[in-house]
Amino acid sequence: MTVEPFDAVDVIRAKRDGGAVPEAALRWMIDAYTRGYVSDAQMASFAMAIFQRGMERDEIRVLTDAMIASGERMSFASLGKKTVDKHSTGGVGDKITLPLAPLVASFGVAVPQLSGRGLGHTGGTLDKLESIPGWRAALSNEEMFAQMQGDVGAVICAAGSGLAPADKKLYALRDVTGTVEAIPLIASSIMSKKIAEGTDALVLDVKFGSGAFMQDIDRARELARTMVALGTDSGVATTALLTDMNVPLGLAIGNANEVRESVEILAGGGPADVRELTLALAREMLALAGQPDADVEAALDDGRAMDTWKAMIRAQDGDPDAALPTARETHVVTAPADGVMTRMDALPFGIAAWRLGAGRARAEDPVIFEAGIDLHAKPGDRVVAGQPLFTLSAADDARFGRALDALEGSWEIGDEAPAAGPIVRERITA
Repeated sequence: MTVEPFDAVDVIRAKRDGGAVPEAALRWMIDAYTRGYVSDAQMASFAMAIFQRGMERDEIRVLTDAMIASGERMSFASLGKKTVDKHSTGGVGDKITLPLAPLVASFGVAVPQLSGRGLGHTGGTLDKLESIPGWRAALSNEEMFAQMQGDVGAVICAAGSGLAPADKKLYALRDVTGTVEAIPLIASSIMSKKIAEGTDALVLDVKFGSGAFMQDIDRARELARTMVALGTDSGVATTALLTDMNVPLGLAIGNANEVRESVEILAGGGPADVRELTLALAREMLALAGQPDADVEAALDDGRAMDTWKAMIRAQDGDPDAALPTARETHVVTAPADGVMTRMDALPFGIAAWRLGAGRARAEDPVIFEAGIDLHAKPGDRVVAGQPLFTLSAADDARFGRALDALEGSWEIGDEAPAAGPIVRERITA
């Protein structure tokens, strides 16, 4: 019988009492939890101690490295071209990955977007793309490499189970123990997967505001700095943009309707905020890939990015020209008076779309691709009484009641337009 070199209770006590956990003990704790020697109850206690006491930069680095070491580590060195990835902390109407990956790939850079599914009010990139007939998320490593090495250059697919299995186990535990918001745990969760993925460079879209994971900009900044430091310490060129998620991004919230909006962006149109953020992130990614002067606007407007999008969808068995699902049932909310839209809180709109069927309450729940919300006015827009403000879509009209309950008090019409701030607030580097 193997004798374990440490005791979980000692590790928990060290963090509970505000101390730094020694490197060897911290590495053992993650490995022993992945092996099943450390119990869920013990790891829950350790996660709560981290939540309450925090971690030093070096502890977070060791924690992240231990999570990477729990599984495989990929390398794209054989591709013969730069790889750059992007990660968003999630929000309402955030479909940026869809136009961004083909836009960046159209400059000859490989974009490995290992993406996830939605849970709760934040949508999942894979759920959106699965509304395209035939498209598949599950690719082998060989298929993924071939797609990036060839003319397509970009791939958006599900991450394999071999990347940071310790994170998968710990993430599920955090979700049910009230420790999701701990910055060391968020940062190590995101960065362990991204570093294990093997990308040369990474751009982080860290959101703050009503519809974001971090509602407070100072906490979002702390998370961004922590993740940039982790990437940098691991040899991955990493930058972050702090972006505003107080208002839904774009005019579409859901799955199929967000794909439609993404295609509008790739056609050179679409909502100004979605285009602005897509271009800002593309510039960051291409700068890290050695192309700081790339004309990303031209690539959107002249069809190059659209060509790459279609090739990317076809490479994963999707039909980019097929009709997307449309809802059988709709409900239109109209303006009660003349005025200006002064407020639209992102979170209630995300919850409403989730209740319509666009999201899932449990990981095993299906999503309804055609469910969601289309906005016809946003803060700053002048409206007249009776004008449509937003349209709710669902497969079943029984869902409208609870969705409308979520939207109660989440928007206002007044006399004066609110001050408009930039969507990108700060750029954070090492």
